[in-house]
Amino acid sequence: MPPLLALPFPAVDPVAVSLGPVEIKWYALSYIAGLIGGWFYARRLVQAESLWGGVKRPSLTDIDDLVVWVALGVVLGGRIGYVLFYNLPLYLDQPLEILAIRNGGMSFHGGFLGAVLAMLLFARARSLGGLNLLDISAVVVPIGLFFGRIANFVNGELWGRAAPDFPYAVVFPTGGDVPRYPSQLFEAATEGLLLFVVMALAVRRFGFRRPGLLGGLFVLGYAVTRTFCEFFREPDRQLGFLFGQDVNALGGGITMGMLLCVPMALVGIVAIVLAARGVTRPRRKSPEIQAEAGQI
Repeated sequence: MPPLLALPFPAVDPVAVSLGPVEIKWYALSYIAGLIGGWFYARRLVQAESLWGGVKRPSLTDIDDLVVWVALGVVLGGRIGYVLFYNLPLYLDQPLEILAIRNGGMSFHGGFLGAVLAMLLFARARSLGGLNLLDISAVVVPIGLFFGRIANFVNGELWGRAAPDFPYAVVFPTGGDVPRYPSQLFEAATEGLLLFVVMALAVRRFGFRRPGLLGGLFVLGYAVTRTFCEFFREPDRQLGFLFGQDVNALGGGITMGMLLCVPMALVGIVAIVLAARGVTRPRRKSPEIQAEAGQI
């Protein structure tokens, strides 16, 4: 029987659709919803000429093709990141488990790096500005983060730290008979909704006229919101707290998620400063150089 100060976990079947032996889980649908929502929003952004101010923008076809590259980058990077950052001893002992993605185990930080690499390779292949693609992605990524964290809650995974006095604590089926913070919903609200609003306001204010500015703002914003939510989230069991003790929700304990956010925050700050100073803006060639290149 759950404690008095706790809400029962809503027993939602993790399988959304079952067609014979084929099962489609809510987690998979969250990835699909994030990709489709991001793709639709990105198409709208590249069509808004007023946001670009003369900076070369990708075509609608480029955005359509980019989705496939980013999807592969997210899945491969997310899995490799989880293997390296969160459970390397297990996978060194059982290497075939690396391929068992259906058993869970994805890292946002790894998926982020995989997506960045995919976008840079795509930009090189299409002769596009890599920072411009990163800026577009920065505006739309919170959509996927929102749906992903909701799916984490539905799956009853990545639950929060013990919260016996929190009035909206939840007893998760896999978290023992202990009321816990619904940290997945905290992350959906901050990494998803809050960052989405911040990025939407930023793109209306600055557009894409300073390559790297929006990307830096997202990276910094994610690092801050993820670090905040880590104070409520139970660390991965195989890692525990890297430093400090689990005193209370806001009392201490450094997790791997917090540690990985430090370089993200630094990269975000540097990107914002460089973009604000105009360092990342493509330099226009002089008429003499353009004439030699046959451009005029």
